Amino acid sequence: MSRRDAAVETVLRKRWPDPACWDAVVDAVCSAESSYDADQVLIQAGTAIARHADRIAVDLRRQQGSFGTAVGRGVTVRALALAGTGDLRALPALHSLAEHCGLPYSRPEARVMAALPPAPAELAAVMRTKLRRDGDRYHGNTTALEVLALCGADAALAVDDVAMRLDTQYAYDAMRVLGRIGPPAAATADRLAAYATGRGKGARGSYPRRAAWAHWKVTGDPALALDVCGAAVRTGTASHGLPFLADLGPLAAAHAAPVRRLMESPGAWTRTYAAHAYWRITGDPGPAIPALLAQVDPAWDGDPAMPVREAVRTQGEIGAPAVSAAPLLRRILAQGERLGRPRAGVRILADQAYVRTLTEALEGIDGWGK
Repeated sequence: MSRRDAAVETVLRKRWPDPACWDAVVDAVCSAESSYDADQVLIQAGTAIARHADRIAVDLRRQQGSFGTAVGRGVTVRALALAGTGDLRALPALHSLAEHCGLPYSRPEARVMAALPPAPAELAAVMRTKLRRDGDRYHGNTTALEVLALCGADAALAVDDVAMRLDTQYAYDAMRVLGRIGPPAAATADRLAAYATGRGKGARGSYPRRAAWAHWKVTGDPALALDVCGAAVRTGTASHGLPFLADLGPLAAAHAAPVRRLMESPGAWTRTYAAHAYWRITGDPGPAIPALLAQVDPAWDGDPAMPVREAVRTQGEIGAPAVSAAPLLRRILAQGERLGRPRAGVRILADQAYVRTLTEALEGIDGWGK
């Protein structure tokens, strides 16, 4: 096995690889020894390669050519890797890629771009361009909307472009973006209300709950969200309404009793969402903590059927009252192997997300009141 292949295998498998392994990956990608696997690993590296940012930025400019406008896989890999470190020098390349339909179409790769916290408005402008250039392409829309949702209110300039997706197959994702943008998206309130009441084009399944939640976020009026999401809890389609009731918090006090009953549901996701919602609504962590702790399997391998990460995150939000979970969370965080279930192309990203959740949960529990 070559040095490059050994390094790629190690960083895919080990949560805390020797920094020399990351050095070898950067060397491979910035030379003629690059490979698809090495590229995929570099895109997922994040701050692990921050010390190589200058080298990657130089190589990115070389890939772009003398005019700085060339696009292609080499430019994409380096721009995403640089973005993952939080380096703003990635932005011009991302803009150029968006202009030429060169940004990636997979959600995990797109989310790497959200690692540019100093520049969410500029990142939102890139995604707005992507929406306009990609037209009806499925992944082009879903990835752009994913990142715009992460930009929150900084995506306000994209409201019209997002609203255009409300009558398409991307409506559910568009509602999430509009809700995250909030009051600057108030002009979409009537259309969101139509979806929430079943009058929107294609309104079905969980659309009404998300639409009602988004309506509350853009208008500040919780009445529709309380009615629609509360009805979901009472009629047995609760898993789609519980996260929104949790966001409403004490405003949803009238629904506390049915939410608590759902903590005994046979479905793990429903139990977890119900525990989170009950705590957010009532402020009482007592019933929620054991329900959440029961979902934290130390042998979890990333199986999406299990709400382990969500249970951990909620315990961190609860803080000191969840102190009984701290020893288990520390043991999980100290494990040397990455999550094994996600495919190689997203394994590092998935594991990094889990590590962040564990770390932030422990900070929430240990740092309560400081």
